[in-house]
Amino acid sequence: MNKHTVHQLILDNLRGDLDIAQRAAQTAYEAATHEENIAENKYDTLGLEASYLAAGQARRVEEIRQALALCQNLTLRPYDEQVGIQVGALLGLEDENGHEQWLFLAPDGAGLKVEVVGQPVTVITPRSPLGKGLLGKFEGDELEIVVAGTRQQFAVTEVK
Repeated sequence: MNKHTVHQLILDNLRGDLDIAQRAAQTAYEAATHEENIAENKYDTLGLEASYLAAGQARRVEEIRQALALCQNLTLRPYDEQVGIQVGALLGLEDENGHEQWLFLAPDGAGLKVEVVGQPVTVITPRSPLGKGLLGKFEGDELEIVVAGTRQQFAVTEVK
């Protein structure tokens, strides 16, 4: 698996998400400012609701724009066995039940999933408990995290 390919797929997905979010924000803005949504009495809240939706859509556009900018500015470096896992690493992780997954440690865009040669890759960030726990780890290392009171153990199987 090539981390440059994964990185490009992440950027493509973020660009697509941004386009969709911008169109949704424009539609919500148009609905909020349309003359038919002007309140006729104090109980007519359609315009107010539309403006809340427009504001939320605008925030979502900014979040995606920020994630895209951070990921575009990410310089991919080869895995350094002296430093360990850093942002930009593509890694294989196995849980205590033997379930293996691929993760890409990015500056933003957590939860995004891409597929490379039939293999799903999930984007995580250093702000997550797992991402924070992975920083500085090495291939073959084990780590333990606690999420919502549940202890989880993982082994790093491969790093690129």
